[in-house]
Amino acid sequence: MMQTAPFYQPPLATTPTSNAPMGDSTRASVNHLLAGACSTPCSTAAQTFVQIVPPLSRFQLALDVLMPMLDAPIELTQRILVSYILYSLYAPHPISINPFKTVLYATFVRERDSAVQVANSGGVSESEQLVWVLFKILKGDGSDIGPFSPNTLARSPLPPKLRAANLTLEDEAPTQKFAESATREGTLREEDSEKYSRAATLLLAARDRVLTLSEQRIVLSMIAHLSSPPIITSVDLPSILATNPALGHPLTAALLASASETGTEPYLDVLKRLPPILPSFDLIGRLLRDSTGVADFSTGGRTTIADLVRTEVLGWFLHECVSWLDRAEQDEREGNISDDRFPKGVQNLCRFYNSLIKLAIVDPASDADSAEMAHFTLRNSRFEEANALYRVLVMGKF
Repeated sequence: MMQTAPFYQPPLATTPTSNAPMGDSTRASVNHLLAGACSTPCSTAAQTFVQIVPPLSRFQLALDVLMPMLDAPIELTQRILVSYILYSLYAPHPISINPFKTVLYATFVRERDSAVQVANSGGVSESEQLVWVLFKILKGDGSDIGPFSPNTLARSPLPPKLRAANLTLEDEAPTQKFAESATREGTLREEDSEKYSRAATLLLAARDRVLTLSEQRIVLSMIAHLSSPPIITSVDLPSILATNPALGHPLTAALLASASETGTEPYLDVLKRLPPILPSFDLIGRLLRDSTGVADFSTGGRTTIADLVRTEVLGWFLHECVSWLDRAEQDEREGNISDDRFPKGVQNLCRFYNSLIKLAIVDPASDADSAEMAHFTLRNSRFEEANALYRVLVMGKF
């Protein structure tokens, strides 16, 4: 990924100490749950799991304890329960961005193929029910499984149309892609699972606290794996950008580059609404110079991050900055704020726009590019930076 000098360099923030590692008692409690919850509804067991395991430890424990159980020689009921819990941890979001989708898909394909071989020999595989459960989860209907216990699911006979041989997914055309992803994840688990688990836990923690420099390096070293499939969603991105701006460019670029089924729009929408502060200008500036290739979902072809952000984000971002500053000015007039956010914001926005002109990213002679900024700078021409930019914009039209 192309490295560029920053538009602005935000100051380093102070860093609190990291969270303590997950204790053996938590693992023991989870193992006890998995052994004894097969007669209770899957949704109840999943809720108990969430209550037992602290938020910042859930992904790591799921990676270290639950995921290996998918392929382990254990009771079918436990494999069904583990599948449901891995799904339920990200149930509020589409299954397409569940970080465990790849391994769930790989298990589905492997168990289905095995069940089909048994059926072709005249038998019935004991994993038929597991295949159906995984099919429901990957199809996006995992919530239908919640009311049933693993015991019920494992013992319920399936009608012929729901047997493994008849279960295919709509997105099964890119099977090779998923197989390659599963292989990559498998290699990662064998060679670097501890580092990946640590990085994923830190990235989730980055929503709520500032990471230390060493913690940031751990996350950045695994950024490609953390974004494909993504560990976080677009809902998490604003808090990470606000709390850990140093992760902003590499993380956002990786999410845009790896976006597939969900597209880039959720991430672009976050960028459009960033506040007019130095880290925001630095992030947008870096992205506008990033030549990394990404999918263009509007045309079905390819483009670059720079072109994508230029066409889909920049205009909206500038408009939102102006609106934000207009509100800040109104609050200042009414005595609701007493800090310098408005004059500082005007100064920084004007400097940022000047940088865009110098880099030929925007054209001062184009009304489409500069009309709103010309109006904004004229209104605020009492500030030196706004006055200077207004003169540049006016001269550019003649």
